Amino acid sequence: MRKVILSMIILLWTVSLGAQQSSLRKYGDAVQLVVDGKPFIVLGGELGNSSAACPEDIEANLAKLRKMGLNTVLVPAYWDLIEPVRGQFDFTLTDKVLEEARKNELKVIFLWFGAWKNSMSCYAPLWFKQDYRKYPRAYTSEGKPLEIASAFSENVFKADNAAFRAWLGHVAKADKDHGTVIMVQIENEIGMLEDARDHSDSAERHFRSPVPEELISHLQANEETLHPYMSEKWTANGKKVKGSWTDVFGDDIYTDEIFMAWFYARYVERMAQSAREIYDVPLFVNAAMNSRGRKPGEYPSAGPLAHLIDIWHAGAPSIDFISPDIYDSGFKDWVAKYHLHNNPLFIPETRHTQDNGVRAFYVLGEHDAIGISPFAIEDGSAEQGTPFVEGYEKLREMMPLVTRWQGQDRMWGLLFDQQDKERVIKDGDLVLTCRHNFTLPWDPRATDGTPWPEGGGIIIRLDSDEYVVAGNGIVVEFATAVEKQLSAGPQALGEDGFAVITSEVGGWVESSPASYIRCGIGSVDEVEVLPDGTFRYIRRLNGDQDHQGRHVRISVGDYKVLHVKLYEYK
Repeated sequence: MRKVILSMIILLWTVSLGAQQSSLRKYGDAVQLVVDGKPFIVLGGELGNSSAACPEDIEANLAKLRKMGLNTVLVPAYWDLIEPVRGQFDFTLTDKVLEEARKNELKVIFLWFGAWKNSMSCYAPLWFKQDYRKYPRAYTSEGKPLEIASAFSENVFKADNAAFRAWLGHVAKADKDHGTVIMVQIENEIGMLEDARDHSDSAERHFRSPVPEELISHLQANEETLHPYMSEKWTANGKKVKGSWTDVFGDDIYTDEIFMAWFYARYVERMAQSAREIYDVPLFVNAAMNSRGRKPGEYPSAGPLAHLIDIWHAGAPSIDFISPDIYDSGFKDWVAKYHLHNNPLFIPETRHTQDNGVRAFYVLGEHDAIGISPFAIEDGSAEQGTPFVEGYEKLREMMPLVTRWQGQDRMWGLLFDQQDKERVIKDGDLVLTCRHNFTLPWDPRATDGTPWPEGGGIIIRLDSDEYVVAGNGIVVEFATAVEKQLSAGPQALGEDGFAVITSEVGGWVESSPASYIRCGIGSVDEVEVLPDGTFRYIRRLNGDQDHQGRHVRISVGDYKVLHVKLYEYK
């Protein structure tokens, strides 16, 4: 195993910043990740916490991920294995990750498991853990020391940052001619547990001190666009601009959390500044969710959570975005919390299920996401035809269209389950009624008592009468706005499958047959999306497959891309 003395590592920090080949750009209303000069969407997977801890695992796992259709792997970089002896570094695992990623045509997002991983300091080296006087712990209000390094200790920061700089300097040199590493996550799920904040002596001194002017200035400068939580918290206490933390924000555990978030963010900002000097790839931090009615300290308090985004933006401006790790129910609600006007959506962790394929379609179509990455991805099946593998495969095919139309207000995402079955989209003069495919009457799986798999997809308007519908388990009806209004409610259907209007609705008096403009389906073609964004025709689906022109549908378990042309008639 190769060990490198810290003094030798310093020489690597002079690597040219021009070597990095990934960045973020504004594109319409979206933020895109650009890799090698082209927009890039992360169809990723994160390895389990211990799944990159030996070369054999790295080799086996990354070969499998290529078969699963991924284009990116998220991999931990373990401080304790990188610096087992203070000042001596071993980059064997990092080099193996880069080697195997290139061999399997995968990009890499490294996760720095430094001072904190899931709140705790479990990946700090033993020499760091044992010397708790030099590298002190956080304390609860009762004086209990925690397995959490204190963010208020300069010694903690210096040790963490020195290892981070040495490791990233090595990455910069090893990757300068390849651009394999496209992003870096600093720490992992930062947050206090058992208490909302650190109560060590140093922390107490800072808590009694005035709120920093940088934070107050940020709140004032962004007053009109603050997160509702932060706006309400600040306003409830009179929008004070001077005083201690309790003076400005009130005396409760939620103020404790705001205080702690500021100092976590300031710590991370200094780490991020190191990264910018060495290898200037996009940087992010991830958060464990404040879910299930828990209070700060019951969940990891003060992490980069959506309701604390203003604190993190003010304290860590060098971080490009904050990201949710989603393991709870309510997937659509969680992603909406993190796709904000000042924060693009990237999901570095989510529970690995067969529904992840349709969820990826949804977040790309609805939230212009940078990407998604199920956790412990190596435990999934690489068998072709499984829902997850098929979903990623079809999304890779869709990338030219998705990246072309992100941020242009003409793309939508769909995600349905047994409770959330329908969505109505208004697109100019057209109304698109979208449903789970099991809402149709003829699929026996809809009523056999088993839970419905999620259905989802993407709709893209190519022109006023031309759409792409892609995904799995969805059905879409097209109607003019007037047609939709007049056919609302329970009505008899004529032979053509449309409502027969016999009453006055909205000022219109109709008799059978109705005479208003209708939207018809001219053709539905199953297509393959080619690398230049054009289509290769596969087959026409204008018969039973579109219910004789009544709708466009993709069956559950059958990923497709459909090219739809509409027309008007009366």
